[in-house]
Amino acid sequence: MLTRETLEALIPQAFRSLDLNWPHEHQQGKVRESLALPNRRRLLVTTDRLSAFDVILAALPYKGQVLNQLSAFWFEETAQLIPNHLLELPDPNVSLVRDCTPLPVEVIVRGYITGSTKTALWTLYDAGNREIYGYSFPEGLSKNDPLPEPIITPTTKAGPGEHDERLTCAEVVERGLLDRSTWETVQSVALTIFRRGQAVAQAAGFCLVDTKYEFGRAPDGTLMLIDEVHTPDSSRYWKAETQGDPQPDQWDKEYVRLWYAEQGYRGDGPAPTLPSHVIAEAARRYIALYEGLTGQTFEPGSYPAEPRVGAAVRSYIAAPA
Repeated sequence: MLTRETLEALIPQAFRSLDLNWPHEHQQGKVRESLALPNRRRLLVTTDRLSAFDVILAALPYKGQVLNQLSAFWFEETAQLIPNHLLELPDPNVSLVRDCTPLPVEVIVRGYITGSTKTALWTLYDAGNREIYGYSFPEGLSKNDPLPEPIITPTTKAGPGEHDERLTCAEVVERGLLDRSTWETVQSVALTIFRRGQAVAQAAGFCLVDTKYEFGRAPDGTLMLIDEVHTPDSSRYWKAETQGDPQPDQWDKEYVRLWYAEQGYRGDGPAPTLPSHVIAEAARRYIALYEGLTGQTFEPGSYPAEPRVGAAVRSYIAAPA
């Protein structure tokens, strides 16, 4: 049983990064390491780092394992809808994937009018806008209301140190980012996956509010679903019984963002230290969400994670294609 006390005790050991003498391309993102193999494969190492406001704020015990294994669950769930890049999980924190070229557009699907940032649907609507990101919104909506139908608000895939640019669906084609046929396929698949995710979440007592999908192309041109899918880092989840409340119960990293907002922190200057009980509760929610969505008991890997992950990763240096 992973009690709050157990999770708090693991915080100092939480897996933050991997120090490898890697002989090939090695990219370190905010929450994941990407290691290229010479045979059109790649290793994705998911760490326990928690990113919000575009900075690393904390490390949640077992977060990397939850994200890695939950994405694998969703890849299997959606494999009949679209191919994906996952080959196998050599470790709870590591995915072996097909190398691919990400599309220059990330797809955000929204089922509710919510959010508090300056670009959020609710912020813009509350300011009097009724034409937002190419969509017309009716009068009379309240914060956190469900939308009549899920909508797509694409963004550019920004490089390191850059911010994503919000787009309309029409601009994706008008700017030549994707051809019309590809974009229509991406939109159709994204909406189908989102509805599948909403149904699974509802059955588990959660509400899938919005999410981000990333697509890419394999060397042979095959369109694939990549990155992570329906995780508490890439999606917003509410406890279903609270979805009509002014402040629904958050079961994703918004739980941590709200703690910072209560301290008056919005990403500028030094961040307040996240208390251990908040870290432990966030980790507990990530694990409980995994168990609810998958119907599986979470089986935690050992700590500290670095030696185990390092051994799993190094085993691929001389592995055959």
